[in-house]
Amino acid sequence: MSRLGDLLRTERLRQNMTPKQVARKCGVSESYLIAVENGTRIIGDEQARRILKKIGLKEQTEADFSLDDIAATVDLAQVQPQMAKAVAQPKPKAVEVEKVASTEEEDNKGVVGSVWLDALQSVLKSVPVMNAVLQSVDHRLLPIQNGKIEGANPDKVFYYLSPDDSMRGFRIHQGDLALIVPAQSPIDGAVMLVEYNQHRYLRKIKRISDTALMLQSYDREYDAVTVSLHEINCIGRVCRIEFTL
Repeated sequence: MSRLGDLLRTERLRQNMTPKQVARKCGVSESYLIAVENGTRIIGDEQARRILKKIGLKEQTEADFSLDDIAATVDLAQVQPQMAKAVAQPKPKAVEVEKVASTEEEDNKGVVGSVWLDALQSVLKSVPVMNAVLQSVDHRLLPIQNGKIEGANPDKVFYYLSPDDSMRGFRIHQGDLALIVPAQSPIDGAVMLVEYNQHRYLRKIKRISDTALMLQSYDREYDAVTVSLHEINCIGRVCRIEFTL
């Protein structure tokens, strides 16, 4: 079964609908829908989106993740127990009433709280991308492992958009994304995001003594500034760099 087909099947079961009911509602054949759910038929993103909306799904549009993004990123086996539990919950029977076709805007509203989106929240995190003034300008989807990202609280992790080439000698260029995990104390030998002289910098740390350290940079040539511990504020440690080719 394909991941996208699995999502379609899970959402259909959550709504207590048969393949025939969904096929009739969406204007496709029952055999086509079953083939998609079984992973033997390829379905486009727009078609899948339309079927899920007809079933009653509202996407998590605030994160701007497409169905393909989620289906390609997540191993649904990790969240299957949560899905199975939600699907197994009995629902009160109700008389089925045919609804008049709504406008496109109403059709896009769907239903909030899809079971698979709820389940994905435990294995995925929308990590913000921050600029030099720590304002969010984008986001990236990262997996959560054992409740953490890179050993840190997922809510405390963020990407920092490198504003210049002052660290290119350390292989960090302007526009690269540095994944920052919280660290309030300087770590010898680590590249860290620090506040110094009312500005934020990515700098490599070198301890000189218990009270002093060097902030190292390398643009066209190596440079270092010696500071005392009380002059800087450590925001976090760089644990990963992402760049675009």
